[in-house]
Amino acid sequence: MEFIDSHAHFYAEEFDLDRTEGIQRAKQNHVSKILLPNIDLESIQPLFDLCKSDPSLFYPMLGLHPSYVKEDWEFQLKEIKNQIDQNSIIAIGEIGIDLYWDKTFVEEQKKAFSLQIDWAIERKLPIVIHARESFNEIFEILDTKNCSQLSGVFHCFTGNKLEVQKILSFSNFYFGVGGVITYKNSQLPDVVKTIPLSKIVIETDSPYLPPTPFRGKRNEPSYVIHVAEKLASIFEIGLDEIAKITSENATKLFQLKA
Repeated sequence: MEFIDSHAHFYAEEFDLDRTEGIQRAKQNHVSKILLPNIDLESIQPLFDLCKSDPSLFYPMLGLHPSYVKEDWEFQLKEIKNQIDQNSIIAIGEIGIDLYWDKTFVEEQKKAFSLQIDWAIERKLPIVIHARESFNEIFEILDTKNCSQLSGVFHCFTGNKLEVQKILSFSNFYFGVGGVITYKNSQLPDVVKTIPLSKIVIETDSPYLPPTPFRGKRNEPSYVIHVAEKLASIFEIGLDEIAKITSENATKLFQLKA
């Protein structure tokens, strides 16, 4: 039994004091691969340093997170594109639109998202989408970009059943399911039931959004097993089967070495 944590910011400073121990805990909980999304220029070097430390465990993605689209967004994108051209990565991400915290740069977020989708199509790489209070805006852009070369995942999916159907209408998109599905009052289990298991990948989004029973604490890749256990309960199948299917899905989407 092996799990792939398809989204973890394990290079973040929150892990600086016990990263080695965190890796051991992940391996003890059968995590075989941890996929690392970038957020801005500052996180590129720590991300690549971690990938170099264990290339069979860590896999890099690069992109400009929507919450970091500020006055210097064009400079940030130029520098990130240079890094993409110089390095081997598995995806463009984490990209998208976030209208929850700040709407000051909404038009810039849309432009940055659209441009990074173009990068992904050109390079035949999947995209990792951050969508918060922004499904309509994201769908509007994807409707203009959708093609057979475009694939990706809606990371930390917390949408409704109508949004599930819309995402399934695109060429080749998956749903990233994380700790929110374990929360007591979450409506997500009912929504996730309507998603084919063949379109689900699991994630932690470490150090954020830890699953029950770790709410209020730092999240880490070893906790992905709790997300898998909840999915096994929802779909009424064994944990081994959840591990197998979600790992196959992530391997296919991100073109990972088996």
